[in-house]
Amino acid sequence: MSIYNPKSLKAEEFINHEEILETIEYAEKNKRNVELIDSILNKARPQKTEHGVHCEGLTHREASVLLACDIPEKVEEMYKLANEIKQAFYGNRIVMFAPLYLSNYCVNGCVYCPYHMKNKHIKRIKLTQDQIRDEVIALQDMGHKRLAIEAGEDPVHNSIEYILESIKTIYSIQHKNGAIRRVNVNIAATTVENYRKLKEAGIGTYILFQETYNKESYLELHPTGPKHDYDYHTEAMDRAMEGGIDDVGLGVLFGLEGYQYEFAGLMMHAEHLEAVHGVGPHTISVPRVKHADDIDPEAFDNSLDDEIFEKIAACIRIAVPYTGMIISTRESQEVRGKMLHLGVSQISGASRTSVGGYTEEDRPHDSEQFDVSDQRTLDEVVNWLMQLGYIPSFCTACYREGRTGDRFMSLCKTGQIQNCCHPNALMTLCEYLVDYASEDTKKIGFELIEKELNKIPNAKAQQIARENVEAIKSSNRRDFRF
Repeated sequence: MSIYNPKSLKAEEFINHEEILETIEYAEKNKRNVELIDSILNKARPQKTEHGVHCEGLTHREASVLLACDIPEKVEEMYKLANEIKQAFYGNRIVMFAPLYLSNYCVNGCVYCPYHMKNKHIKRIKLTQDQIRDEVIALQDMGHKRLAIEAGEDPVHNSIEYILESIKTIYSIQHKNGAIRRVNVNIAATTVENYRKLKEAGIGTYILFQETYNKESYLELHPTGPKHDYDYHTEAMDRAMEGGIDDVGLGVLFGLEGYQYEFAGLMMHAEHLEAVHGVGPHTISVPRVKHADDIDPEAFDNSLDDEIFEKIAACIRIAVPYTGMIISTRESQEVRGKMLHLGVSQISGASRTSVGGYTEEDRPHDSEQFDVSDQRTLDEVVNWLMQLGYIPSFCTACYREGRTGDRFMSLCKTGQIQNCCHPNALMTLCEYLVDYASEDTKKIGFELIEKELNKIPNAKAQQIARENVEAIKSSNRRDFRF
């Protein structure tokens, strides 16, 4: 087994082809090594300490062994452990968000994305600030408090100045009792200087999908445009952290390359960030290639079925226990429901992946980035989550209280998240119920809040949360937070 220090190498050097291949070979060799698998599972189990709950996490090789394991009873044990870890650190809260597409102008040639420059029949749109305002009001009227803005890479149409102006516009809009309290940003790799500007603009998480960690495949999938530069793209998170952004979100597009390869690369990237910056990724997303305008997912021969997809989610949760995991409306209600039990902590609701889609009564398809499988309303998703026993959370308190990066991870690791995030989730859910929910959703929600208030460990925090919930119900007072 090769051993080398992720802190001493650049990201693109540490996440190297030879080590990934050796990892896959090692995992395949040991996939039925029960003694090794048991030792890995035992290492990963949550341990109660005087300071809270501790989870060791796994190396990329250990995690890859679990992914390769095909012993049914051990796979079932992995699924139970993933849910146990999720409950230990995130409880039954599920954070809600929506994507907001600003522009689909793009100069790249990515072969899996309909925004690629050669696609001449897709409708190209760039929102004005007035149009952004209309989109944000439509999202606020649904009940959303957290957005992830998306834009193609185009230095003319989608300059950093345009992105910064758009963020300022989004934060400035107060409509009725609505407000967007956190703007996450998913835009192309950029410079340290531009990351500093994004930090100063008050963004939440900077998200960038690697797409694939196989450099040879990456270059073929990105034949033209600035995204063709694999090294620059792979080192983006290091520049983001150098620019002061301590919450970053990783992800690959599963289906472009073999899933074992991508999983190992993803885990190595998380290791690198932890070693170099003292904090791993804030979130990891798990999108799969989906149909879109002029994109046929069957053209990619690395597609993975639901069973493997679910196993990947469980292994991510076990390997990086403190990292949030995101699943989008690319996936169906059925798949999303299963993934919730395997460690997912954030989902989107009522998403539209077209530019300007939220102000349209009918879902536009002529500027979508991908087909949306789960097309339910936000109220329907919230209702569904609560019936499954989850708390839909619209909380953004940690970000606005400065609990980001290692400060958030410290809160998570000491177990204080139960006295902070849990009441915050209940108070923001109460806001949603009072301001936006249907009568059936209100009934289910208020009963859930009453039951969950009793679970807040600290008596004083529980009392304050109860008082705040009552204040939300009886007045227009909003935005209470611990």
